[in-house]
Amino acid sequence: MILGVCDWLSGKINVEAKYLRIGFVLAVILAGTGVLLYLILFLVKILQKD
Repeated sequence: MILGVCDWLSGKINVEAKYLRIGFVLAVILAGTGVLLYLILFLVKILQKD
């Protein structure tokens, strides 16, 4: 998506990025929590010293 979270997360959990993107979009549409989860994962991505 915008910040590269799906690509980063797909490498960590061995799931294709397109499925993660679909999941985030569905989470935004159905529950509205996808944006918050995406931002939290972005912070984890930045703070992690891979």
